[in-house]
Amino acid sequence: MFAALCRRSRSPSLRATQLTLRTQSMDRIHIRGCNPLNGRLPISGAKNAALTLLPCALLTDEPVTLRNLPRLADVDSFGHLLNQLGVSTMIEGARPEDFGRVMTLRAGRVTSTEAPYDIVRKMRASILVLGPLLARAGEARVSLPGGCAIGNRPIDLHLKALEAFGAVIEISAGYVRASAPDGGLPGGMFTFPVVSVGATENALMAAVLAKGTCILENAAREPEIVDLCRLLVAMGADIEGIGSDKLTIYGRDRLHGATYSVMPDRIEAGSYACAAAITGGSLELAGANADDMHAILAALRDAGVDVQETKGGIIVSSDGKLKPLTLSTAPFPAFPTDMQAQFMAMLTKADGASVLTETIFENRYMHVPELTRMGADIGVNGRTAVVRGVDRLVGAPVMATDLRASMSLILAGLAAEGETQVNRVYHLDRGYERLEEKLSAVGADIERVSDG
Repeated sequence: MFAALCRRSRSPSLRATQLTLRTQSMDRIHIRGCNPLNGRLPISGAKNAALTLLPCALLTDEPVTLRNLPRLADVDSFGHLLNQLGVSTMIEGARPEDFGRVMTLRAGRVTSTEAPYDIVRKMRASILVLGPLLARAGEARVSLPGGCAIGNRPIDLHLKALEAFGAVIEISAGYVRASAPDGGLPGGMFTFPVVSVGATENALMAAVLAKGTCILENAAREPEIVDLCRLLVAMGADIEGIGSDKLTIYGRDRLHGATYSVMPDRIEAGSYACAAAITGGSLELAGANADDMHAILAALRDAGVDVQETKGGIIVSSDGKLKPLTLSTAPFPAFPTDMQAQFMAMLTKADGASVLTETIFENRYMHVPELTRMGADIGVNGRTAVVRGVDRLVGAPVMATDLRASMSLILAGLAAEGETQVNRVYHLDRGYERLEEKLSAVGADIERVSDG
């Protein structure tokens, strides 16, 4: 069956994907720092949005076309998982205005309702097939994802929300099995005790094909949730309260296909804004959406960075004189946890002491020892880090531990004297499209080196 699915799909084969991942695992990035970055840098489609939009293809037997889809390892892995479930994928030629790819997905028939352990353990976003499989096929069997490098992220709220809508949940041998009564989920109401982006996404996708009305209170409000709602509405879903913390979903008998463009990546844009700031340069972040980045842009301005919103994106400029900040991560619209590591790197060059508090994940300071190897002065006490600005950073061999930590090391390397070697860059390939190409185009001395 799997061989047949691979033949039907025109996406990269499993063998090609495995070869790519093996090659990536041997790569490292070399940076020779102290070059101000100047110029135009295009922002790709959002990784976090793309991984939420892809499983929507399971909700209809008609084609779903996604434009501006970033070229990332996680997107390829998710496409491979969907192939195993019976979804055909076809890569089209992108339009000149599309930096990313155009992919058409079609789940004419769901051939499997199981997401196996070997995929889910590598990519937690795989859990997002649970809701749409339950809605479309009436059942789903998905491996428990477990913890990850930045801390435990249990899926109990995913399951409680689905149970509130009428699903029957069983956990056995490391797998979640969800089933719907005959005729589909009857509907119901669930109030999240704490905000959960992933659980909101899974519940939304399960609710759109329910037989009754589903209500989510204290739902996540992230722009990626809004992007998901907009695609679902384009497919025929009926959702009230988009952008608020209360979502009311009126179930439909079926959804149809749609063509939709993935939103620009606000975390990528914020990361490159930090690159302009730490190097004392000026970057036009083409395609970035300031409306999704209020907390990030406010923090940049507080740090003494000039931020101008334009019709085509955002221009970020700095003279290299940065002010210290006090920041605390929290769910949207507050400052995002996915920008904490990048701001920490930037603030190593600030004139004074900054205080960062991480409230989302309990183990998201693993980049601190690597930054200190480069001369940063950072102290950590529990969930709080104090960053005392230094006059100079010095290049050193460093090891990436997770996606955003990897970017913090890239940023430090861009500002450091001498050469920085960032190892285990496969983390970066999960979330930053063509990173070396983009940075080289605006003045960075950066290259990827492979031992293979």
